[in-house]
Amino acid sequence: MIAQQNDEEIPLLQRPEQPTAKTPLPWDQFWILLLLEMPDFLSSGTLAPFIPQLIRDIGVTHGDETQVGHYAGILQSSYYAAHTLTIFHWSQLSDHIGRKPVILTALSAIVISMFSFGLSKTFLGLVVSRIVCGAFDPSDSMVKSMLMDITDATNMPKAYSYIPIPLMIGNSIGPLIGGSLSRPADRFPDIFGRSELLKTYPYLLPCSISAFSVSIIWLVTYIHLKESVSTTGETPLWELIKKGFLGQSYSRPRQPSSNVIVDPGEGSPGAVQPKPLPLHALLTSKVLSVTASYTTMGLFQTGFNSVLPVFYATPIELGGLSLDPPRIGTLLAASGVIHGIFQLLFYAHLHDRFGAKAIFITGVSSGIPIVILFPVANALARAYGIGMAVWLCVVVQLTLKTSLVLCFPCMALFIRAAAPNRASLGTTNGIVMVVVAVARIIGPASAASVFSYSLQEGHDAWSIYYFFIAIAFLAVSTALLLPRDPSVWEDSQ
Repeated sequence: MIAQQNDEEIPLLQRPEQPTAKTPLPWDQFWILLLLEMPDFLSSGTLAPFIPQLIRDIGVTHGDETQVGHYAGILQSSYYAAHTLTIFHWSQLSDHIGRKPVILTALSAIVISMFSFGLSKTFLGLVVSRIVCGAFDPSDSMVKSMLMDITDATNMPKAYSYIPIPLMIGNSIGPLIGGSLSRPADRFPDIFGRSELLKTYPYLLPCSISAFSVSIIWLVTYIHLKESVSTTGETPLWELIKKGFLGQSYSRPRQPSSNVIVDPGEGSPGAVQPKPLPLHALLTSKVLSVTASYTTMGLFQTGFNSVLPVFYATPIELGGLSLDPPRIGTLLAASGVIHGIFQLLFYAHLHDRFGAKAIFITGVSSGIPIVILFPVANALARAYGIGMAVWLCVVVQLTLKTSLVLCFPCMALFIRAAAPNRASLGTTNGIVMVVVAVARIIGPASAASVFSYSLQEGHDAWSIYYFFIAIAFLAVSTALLLPRDPSVWEDSQ
């Protein structure tokens, strides 16, 4: 397997003969990238447990319980709508000015949006807060691009086996913060009962704690993170922004400098480096295949994630489980721990044994039993109440979701293999992320709307499940476009 990975590295990076040993991980920078994986999951995880109750509190549904899911979907989709319009330009900008300034901008946007969300008293204010975060937050794409910059095919699967550590922390702490500290004046009157601020803004405390945590990560990043790409100093930043990068190509070759990380396989510090390619040169069949697979998987995953807490909060008689925010937060936190531990312990071994495509197809196929467990859990709750049988369904469903989570590191390997050259990794990743962001707009809004539709009297209660199963089959179909291993694409270049 190691020899195969060495072979796949030669065409993409234009390297000379490689050693047989795996490249050690660059821990001096890798630990910061692990830290940077936390903010998105910490912030979104903080909001998830109390969004259904918040929507009820602001009165936008006018007491209609069936509309809670609809507005929750709009709120989540507003983030991805803004994200879609900007992610490609942020990604391409990072190929020219570097990853670090873009990452710092993203962290600042998360902090501002979290404070704004906690202070919002109208649904419009909540939507604006998420739009601001989405428009200025390409951090997930930037961290993936930077991880591709500092690793190669021999150590990238190992690197992704550590990614669950920050994700587990973010996915666990975020829901606990949001679920336990929302409405603190009501829940902890002895401690917060005298605070008029927290009575007026009952969701400000969890949002503030999340924002403060992200601020600390911003400071660590500013001080310790090194740039991972050489930059095109001949082009002013304003010109790059004004031209919008549509098909722009800059002729001056990139020269590595002493303040950036230089991959030892890319040549000596004075060597001419490949330059970022224009947009039309990146729209290859490989990039389009990865985009199709990632998009359908993302459509299912974001739709499922948006419906899951709403399903938990919906009354049993309407098709849900009637759980309160603390229980929802605990379930989501436990799910994050399970997924993180499994990926940490087993992903690298599964990749070496079965390959990226097999893991990916298994993950998207697991969506079918995951969906079937929704009506099963509700039927058991109607018949016997929230008892052992219902909790067993919940546990099995969240456990099956683990295989879906493993799809993400597989996609990173395929994106890296599909990129025409190393200098265009950020832009290639941006192209994929734009289309995935569109799916993430459609996924939550459509899934939440179909869920609300299925709850209304006279409508087919199984509509939401047909919807999800159709997407799962579509995701399996597009996965068949991928090669058995990313090295097949790299060897053909």
